[in-house]
Amino acid sequence: MVSGGALRFRSRIEVKGINPYVLIDPRRASRLRVNWRGPMPVRVQINRKPEVPWRINLMPRGDGSFYLYLAGVVRKASNTDVGDLVSVSVEFDSEYKGGPMHPMPRWFSARLNVNPLAKVGWQQLPPSRQKEILRYFAGLKSREARARNGDRAVRVLAGGRGRFMAREWNGGAGS
Repeated sequence: MVSGGALRFRSRIEVKGINPYVLIDPRRASRLRVNWRGPMPVRVQINRKPEVPWRINLMPRGDGSFYLYLAGVVRKASNTDVGDLVSVSVEFDSEYKGGPMHPMPRWFSARLNVNPLAKVGWQQLPPSRQKEILRYFAGLKSREARARNGDRAVRVLAGGRGRFMAREWNGGAGS
């Protein structure tokens, strides 16, 4: 059975670690797609913003519910913050084809090419994680931010411990 249509509901923005989210309970998730197990591609509006919905993956919790993580750009555009009661519109994104939405930046590709361990680490990441990292890199504006984040990414992809993209990698807490 395939379900469909947009979900519309009100919920409070909560936070897990440093990651703001809205919880999509199992009943609501099954209205989007029954028995979906992995990251679920959706189009989202928060407080009816933006006019063209964001493309986001709902992240499974393992109990049939999903986290709808709300990145800073989402919260800024919808003028919301942790603790706010928001109107949520979520619809399954049937046009999603997988793979990165953003190209591999040359500056990061060059770093991977000179570090074989990091390159293998990158290749072993699931496509959803690669996509998340490439989207993050696409938002970096300054040369300093690219250098700082490129160093962190290469370090953890090569097997070193550290924090990158708000999570601990390689044996750190919550990795």
